Amino acid sequence: MSNGMIQIGLVGNPNSGKSSLFNSLTGLNQKVGNFPGVTVDKKTGRCDLGDNLSSTIIDLPGTYSLYPKRGDEWVTYKVLMGQDADVQLDMLILLADASNLKRNLLFVSQIIDLKLPVVVALTMCDMARRKGIEIDIEGLERELGVPVVAVNPRRNKGISQLKKVMAAVARQQYKAPVLDFIPNLDLAAGAVKQVKELVPGISDYKAIHYLINHEHFALPDQLQEDIEQTEKDNQFNPTKTQAEEIMQRYTRIKGIMQQTIAEPDPLRKSLLTEKIDKLLLHRVWGYLILLAVLFLLFQSVFLVAQYPMDAIESAFGSIGSWLGSVLPDTWWSDLVINGLVAGLSGILVFVPQIMILFGLITVLEDTGYMARISFLTDKLMRKVGLNGKSVMPMISAFACAVPAIMSARNIENSKERLLTILVTPLMSCSARLPVFTILIALVVPQELVGGVISLQGLVMMGLYLLGIVMAMMVSWIAKWFIRNREKSFFILELPMYRAPRWNNIFTTMVEKARIFVTDAGKIIMIISLLLWALSSYGPGERMEKVAAEYAALKSSQPERLEELEKEEGAAKLANSYAGILGKAIEPVITPLGYDWKIGIALITSFAAREVFVGTMATLYSVGETDDESGLLLRQKMQQARKADGSKVYSLATGLSLMVFYVLAMQCMSTLAIVKRETRSWKWPVVQFVYMTALAYLMSFLTYQIWS
Repeated sequence: MSNGMIQIGLVGNPNSGKSSLFNSLTGLNQKVGNFPGVTVDKKTGRCDLGDNLSSTIIDLPGTYSLYPKRGDEWVTYKVLMGQDADVQLDMLILLADASNLKRNLLFVSQIIDLKLPVVVALTMCDMARRKGIEIDIEGLERELGVPVVAVNPRRNKGISQLKKVMAAVARQQYKAPVLDFIPNLDLAAGAVKQVKELVPGISDYKAIHYLINHEHFALPDQLQEDIEQTEKDNQFNPTKTQAEEIMQRYTRIKGIMQQTIAEPDPLRKSLLTEKIDKLLLHRVWGYLILLAVLFLLFQSVFLVAQYPMDAIESAFGSIGSWLGSVLPDTWWSDLVINGLVAGLSGILVFVPQIMILFGLITVLEDTGYMARISFLTDKLMRKVGLNGKSVMPMISAFACAVPAIMSARNIENSKERLLTILVTPLMSCSARLPVFTILIALVVPQELVGGVISLQGLVMMGLYLLGIVMAMMVSWIAKWFIRNREKSFFILELPMYRAPRWNNIFTTMVEKARIFVTDAGKIIMIISLLLWALSSYGPGERMEKVAAEYAALKSSQPERLEELEKEEGAAKLANSYAGILGKAIEPVITPLGYDWKIGIALITSFAAREVFVGTMATLYSVGETDDESGLLLRQKMQQARKADGSKVYSLATGLSLMVFYVLAMQCMSTLAIVKRETRSWKWPVVQFVYMTALAYLMSFLTYQIWS
């Protein structure tokens, strides 16, 4: 025990229900950090076992056996071998998938032979029953020699029984089996005995792992040399020993399964899952169905969210108009209306779309279809230097690039992992959604193609597809410059199809909306208020000159008072600090079809893309007249004109701006996480330069073509 607190490791094969069980045991008492020296998540949580017995649950990365291949598997392996100084386990909860028990029992048998106190949590029992598999849990417990508890963390079943058994194991009421699962000593008798003399107290099986992987352990130099000499003296062959061990384990597992598990006839009729997979993973129909799913996703995001978005927008327009009529004409009322309310409107209006997008992505993950997308696209991905596992981070990046880049850790090949990290930000994240939405509403007609398909939804899907296509092209080019001789392989377990957990989906939608409002909202509000100040004030001489000039015009031309007030507001904005900054960069962005106000939005967007809308809301509110205060932001932007009288937001400008936001790297958080994952500033700099250059070039071409 550590400081009176039991440390319990949660281990198991990937897709065995580990995350669900971790959430059931710990609830909200969770923390996420990193294992020392590696970029692998370390999830820990508190769990009360009753009778004044508390524990810390450590969710270890999933692994199929005690022979690690990936970085995250090495983390789990070193913890289990006692080679992590920060994690010294008192007990293990080992998850085993009842619907695929033969493969899971390999890992179970290896853990048993380490002689660690362990409880086997049997998950997916409902799936096993659907497959016609019946398990004698008491018989399985007897054969393995360790406690076995059936649990269903998705429905919170078996959790109280599991806690009771955990408490009993913690109080040493269960002992590790005396006999090994297989005769490990016979695998390399001489070498094992010598290692056990060098490292007293370890099991025969742990001694074999010292012989195989001692170079990866933090051992004294002399002990390393002694183990190395033991290998030579006994002509220890790690490959032969590992192969023999696995064969013996599966032989014993086969006998246990014959004793305790009743399986249906292997010639039984194909399961529904297999039938569905034949369609969804078909080399032609599979891709068409994937495109249809993405099409429906973006149509839903646009069409369903339109009504609540219009209601929120109208409400804030009414609030701004009402405040303008009741508040005195002072600087602080201008701050409230054109800074605070305008900024708040730019945050809340996009909550419906973000909730719908995250909800639909969660449905895809929950049903098991997301894993099929990886499997389906592996062949295509390999042609551009990636593999099927790259798809998961890339699809996750539709929500946010930061966790998506972190999830690329699961890609074993370092070159493919780096390429995935470099192109993932080209996926259109939810922060781009507010920008796309307002620009599409400005320049794309609200029409139905064929009477059913939204033209605006088609344009939205086109923007997302543009990001995907550009990511493929960039990866294909970059693969020739990044050299690596590592062999690449793609192993992925396809989970069973399941009904989505609606509570989980609703929770995710609310949580993501909350994160957007609190995290992105803070940035948007701060920049909105800062922009209000920069847009309302400027160098004293300039502002005084504008005021004096228009005071003279108003007195000499009283019949043009309303027109002159509009011109004065525009002139003050142009001579404000924000206006001076925008005018300075205008020559660079004019070839893209942008004016100086858009230039300011591009600069502020480098803090966070969604700030674009807040910036526009502030810039088009400052300097407006009373009769304009009730207009919606879209209406203000539609009425915006250049010096020659032409619309600022023409079709060419709108498309150019959308393309820029698809391709540009405008996220400081993403650059920071890339630096953390690659442990170098080289790749964030490369990423920033290539994405900005690509965005400028493609936006320039788009504007020239459409204008």
